[in-house]
Amino acid sequence: MIAMCLALPCRVAELLPEQQAVVEVGGVRKLISLALVDDVQVGDFVILHVGFALSKLDAEEAEKTLALFAEMGMLEEVTARAAAMAAGPAGEA
Repeated sequence: MIAMCLALPCRVAELLPEQQAVVEVGGVRKLISLALVDDVQVGDFVILHVGFALSKLDAEEAEKTLALFAEMGMLEEVTARAAAMAAGPAGEA
């Protein structure tokens, strides 16, 4: 099996201090950094990679991308990995 990192569109669910936010994808919520992206609001979609929002993405394009991940059978795998990462080391929340 080849492991790879994917940049994933996620909806911003909550803005936090210190250029941080909580994003949601597939029912999984994750704390991320917004340090690389300006003018992000709750409800916006961002491209997430290794805990950082890389850019904003319009909602239509985000939904198309998520649908493609689902069609390829990858959405569940990606959200499971995100849930494991959100839980922290040793699966602790």
